[in-house]
Amino acid sequence: QVQLVESGGGLVQAGGSLKVSCAASGVTFTSYTAAWFRQAPGKEREFVALISASGRTINYADSVRGRFTISRDLAKNTVYLQMNSLKPEDTAVYYCAADRTYRSSVTAYDYWGQGTQVTVSS
Repeated sequence: QVQLVESGGGLVQAGGSLKVSCAASGVTFTSYTAAWFRQAPGKEREFVALISASGRTINYADSVRGRFTISRDLAKNTVYLQMNSLKPEDTAVYYCAADRTYRSSVTAYDYWGQGTQVTVSS
């Protein structure tokens, strides 16, 4: 059974930083691409970042490139999203996803976590 468990969300002021984590069981990130998506109230879920199983492919959404960094600890089977220079428009529920894909679309991922709330105050 696949489980992805996010943690680390919270409330932060604009310009601040936050790091969210995604611990996996039932899949290993050496075989699955890990991705972060986010969904703000009233909006569709959108791609944020991904890291491929090999680690050689890392992609970011234009809106977060240069501010967010995706990384992983294979020994812990955990993926992280370091978020710096946060803006109020980054406020959303952040979801971890995994699948055997290089794509950044929501439909490409079968495995999802429950999400963690990130709120950026102005």
